[in-house]
Amino acid sequence: MSNSARSAAAPVAALAGFLLVVAAQLAVVLVILWAVLSILPSTVAVRAGVPLSIATFGAFGYATWRALQTRRRLPAGVEVTRDRAPKLWELVDGAAKAASVTSPDRLIVVAEATVAVGERTRLLGIVGGPRDLYLGLPLLQAWEPTLLRAGATHELAHYSPRLSRWAPVAYRGRVAAGRVIPRINRRNPAGVALRAYAGFYRRVDAPFSRAQEFAADRIAAEHAGAEAVVAVLRDLPALAGMQRLFHAEYVAPGWQAGLVPDDVFGGLLRVLAARSAEMAQLRGQEPEPAGPWDTHPLVGERIAELEKLKPAAETTPEPEPAPDKNDEAAPATKDEPAPATKDEPAPATKDEATPGKKDEATPAKEDEPHPELVPDLPRLGRALQDVAYPAGGRTVVSWDEFLSLARTAEMEREAEAALATVSRAAGSEVTGPAQVLELAADGRLRTAAQELFPGNSPEETTERMIDLLGLMLALAALRSGVVRWRHSWTGAAEVVGVDGSYLNLAELARAAAEPEMVQEVREYLEKIGVDLAATAGDGGPARSQILGGLVNLTADGVRTDLLITDLGLLLVPGLPRGRGNEAKRRLTKLAVGGVTAGAGETSTPGERFLPYADVTGVTTLPGRRKGWTIGLRDSDAVTLRPALDADELPGGWKAWDEAVTFLTGTRPAIPDQRSSIEASTEPSEPDLRTQGQTVSSPTDEQSLRHFGSQ
Repeated sequence: MSNSARSAAAPVAALAGFLLVVAAQLAVVLVILWAVLSILPSTVAVRAGVPLSIATFGAFGYATWRALQTRRRLPAGVEVTRDRAPKLWELVDGAAKAASVTSPDRLIVVAEATVAVGERTRLLGIVGGPRDLYLGLPLLQAWEPTLLRAGATHELAHYSPRLSRWAPVAYRGRVAAGRVIPRINRRNPAGVALRAYAGFYRRVDAPFSRAQEFAADRIAAEHAGAEAVVAVLRDLPALAGMQRLFHAEYVAPGWQAGLVPDDVFGGLLRVLAARSAEMAQLRGQEPEPAGPWDTHPLVGERIAELEKLKPAAETTPEPEPAPDKNDEAAPATKDEPAPATKDEPAPATKDEATPGKKDEATPAKEDEPHPELVPDLPRLGRALQDVAYPAGGRTVVSWDEFLSLARTAEMEREAEAALATVSRAAGSEVTGPAQVLELAADGRLRTAAQELFPGNSPEETTERMIDLLGLMLALAALRSGVVRWRHSWTGAAEVVGVDGSYLNLAELARAAAEPEMVQEVREYLEKIGVDLAATAGDGGPARSQILGGLVNLTADGVRTDLLITDLGLLLVPGLPRGRGNEAKRRLTKLAVGGVTAGAGETSTPGERFLPYADVTGVTTLPGRRKGWTIGLRDSDAVTLRPALDADELPGGWKAWDEAVTFLTGTRPAIPDQRSSIEASTEPSEPDLRTQGQTVSSPTDEQSLRHFGSQ
């Protein structure tokens, strides 16, 4: 047996050890059951044998089955058949042949910037099944065929027997165990031994996992060229990070406001074209580990190994991509602004990397969707948007209108929360800009700010007043149609006059903070057409941003599910025990539909929304079963506790911990709105920590190992 075969046999044997652990646990339960029955009188043993067996062996067997039976989550996508995209399938078939594996059964285009293979396995991956290749639409839009070839070959090479005949089983088992073990409920009695054994399995599997990744890189380099593989390793994490930034900054605010852009993927291409400098910066960063089950070598190590292959790769001619029919037309669109989309994705701008640069990563030819691979790619994008970003009652608008309405809705929500807090501090109802200016004129606004921020210096109190005044004046100007939003794909939006002229609302807000200047500010606003009494347009109720969710809690003793939003907590009547999966699906569907922002504005009878503005504090209750008492201003406190079968939506407990920390600390009552009023058009730094989960897909994402993961 060769060294590679022996190294592959070890993780396969360790994988089979999971089944031995299961058998050993059940055997122990049987022995204990037999020992208990043997010491009982025969008549009692006969009577108690069946119920006791069901209560012990049956219950433990069910717990074991639940531990290992995890529903496979499929990503939302559109299947592309061979007759629809023969050239793309030809590329995939060539990659499969190079990896010495059969072609995937299905090719599914998904919304995420990823290339991955998913296999429907059984018995923790020991028994294989049909394979699907998942290919992100952003890659089809932005990558050249050579990079797509490299990515597909690498993913399929994970199942290649060239390293060892046991290699496919080892990889399947690694993926299956990485999907199942982390999801075992902490309260599952069968999970203790399985989690402990999983640590041993990871240590045994890690060396071969690294070797398998290096082997997949070599196979991909042989087929597509070492430079293409290096480009993919650098570009894919950067592209995924930029997509998360795009979701958080551009899509999520409007999505939560009840809107959806008419061409999501066209907007992503605009961002890629406008932020080529940030993309270049991101390509140079080392991706963070995807988790404890991700044993990918560091990208730097993989690139170093590929550099050694470059001379050999250069002696072998690389497969030439099919000629692009749009090459001749490209210069004609070079100086055109990036379109919103309909028939083609946004073209690259002059700010992009210079032509001929050795880095073959996005956006090298973003204006060329490679129609030889996927005919009518915009049509595929629209079909994918219907699946991945379903309108679900939201209003479909153009990107310009989407961004404008989203920013205004954000300001309206923040203003509503701030005015409610100021009203309580001032002792009278404050409903809009006109009332805020009245408070500023007679000095009550400063008094309210001092009460809300007792530890602030006079200068800091003034800045808080200016923040609120600026927010109110900007909203009044927007409602009156005197100003509009001017957007930038490289930075923050700014409020400008309808003719594009600059309107210094920040200076007006600073002047209005002085009581003797309020009347002069009023007169100036009236002169330019700002109606301080104007109300918000009928855009429908604003929706809160979903941060996380918990199922199977109790609220004052009643089973309850919980959605954590940026503006408050939504309590949803819970389902009976044993329906945990149904409860999670129901809560996910509710999160996708959006939660209206405001107390009492719930879509289902029995639901209750607790705005953060009405919460006076949160007290953590002692004991093994932790609980929390939420104090409210105008009603009795609510006590939450996790039930024995409590569970979470992805990131639910983390979001709850952050919400408790926020509610127990000092909360700003007047939001900082200087970023909205004094917005800069300078490019902002991409934040890869930004999470894109605020835009929920109707289908959970499958746990797949990504080509570019560390």
